[in-house]
Amino acid sequence: MRAPVLLSTLAASLLFAASAAHALFKVVAPDGRVTYTDRPPGPNEGRVMPVNRETGAVTDAALPFALRQVATRFPVTLYTASTCGDACALGRNLLSRRGVPFIERIAETDEDREAWPRLVGGSEAPVLKVGEQTLRGYTPVAWDETLDTAGYPRQSLLPASYQSPAPVPLVARKAPPQRTAPQAPVAPAGDNGSNPAGIRF
Repeated sequence: MRAPVLLSTLAASLLFAASAAHALFKVVAPDGRVTYTDRPPGPNEGRVMPVNRETGAVTDAALPFALRQVATRFPVTLYTASTCGDACALGRNLLSRRGVPFIERIAETDEDREAWPRLVGGSEAPVLKVGEQTLRGYTPVAWDETLDTAGYPRQSLLPASYQSPAPVPLVARKAPPQRTAPQAPVAPAGDNGSNPAGIRF
């Protein structure tokens, strides 16, 4: 009897995860009920939080509604490298000046640099990804045109309190194994301290 219950619970969990992954919006109704949907919710349906389809993360609810809609449909990711200097700084500044919310993924280690061509499809840096559109190398005219086409405003609409997320490594770092403290040797049973070397016969 318990197996069908477990299977139905597992199926429901998988269905919920799949719906969240493919949704564009997370809606928290006034009664606390959470739903995911791919249609723009009405203003009276509850608290609306766009979902980034690429990362599965909920877009910052503090963004103005119009900007949240664009950021949800065309999420922006900036790929930089610790060695690309001015070009990466100029690309970052262009996005910040226009008030484009973006995720920055940075290559700093040899592992990152090995993964770079596979993840961005080339060797140039920086790389800008707007939705499914990928732009390799910093070309301000092309970047501006792509952002315009996606619907990002030319002037920043970000609130003064907005803070860009910190850059994340291109390749997720593995947590170092936890070290266990060495245990002190246990004295043999019946040892009264007369055998300091711990010799047993």
